[in-house]
Amino acid sequence: MVRTGLDRILAALHEGDAVPPERELALRFGVARETVRQALHELLVEGRIERRGRGTVVAAPKLVQPLSLRSYTEGAAERGRVPGRLLVDWTDIEADAELAAALAIRPGATVMRLERVLLADGRRIGLESTYLAAKRFRSLRSTFDPTTSLYAAIRAAGVVFGTATERIETALASPREAELLDTTTAMPMLLLNRRSLDTDGVPIETVRALYRGDRIAFETTLS
Repeated sequence: MVRTGLDRILAALHEGDAVPPERELALRFGVARETVRQALHELLVEGRIERRGRGTVVAAPKLVQPLSLRSYTEGAAERGRVPGRLLVDWTDIEADAELAAALAIRPGATVMRLERVLLADGRRIGLESTYLAAKRFRSLRSTFDPTTSLYAAIRAAGVVFGTATERIETALASPREAELLDTTTAMPMLLLNRRSLDTDGVPIETVRALYRGDRIAFETTLS
């Protein structure tokens, strides 16, 4: 009853409109506030509403991102969204055995780690960590603007993407990740791990990307 009533209320509202407060909804539906609170939490997790200040408003539709060998920037722009990135960290690390194997380099070799917050229409949607062999991509330090598409910069350097393997699963954010994504540790996340190879089968990157489950969905075409 409560969920059906809330669905009808949201259908009559527009993006950014305020959702009636819990007390008003409880009186309207004749139920306890806790029942209303649970239904609102479900809508929050689904991405249909969002917290804004001390109130709740109707959320923008989720960004539906295609699973393909294109950058986040290209995918978001194709959907009519304004993509963006905020640089969190860009540093050199030593490759451990697992990372070295993924990038086909020796353990202890230098790897560039690029961590950025992904934006869609100015809203924080994901946190992406990309690992690149420093020996191969050192020139990016002086030529690449980290607020732009990394894939475009890699292609401009003459590297052609061939294939990629992606794994997507559900996860929860750490306190640091939740803060960077402007959410809580209780919000369900989508965790994407990708390994990309060039047309010669040489590894280009490994990526760990954490996305807010209430703001993004992924799709692919099967045939």
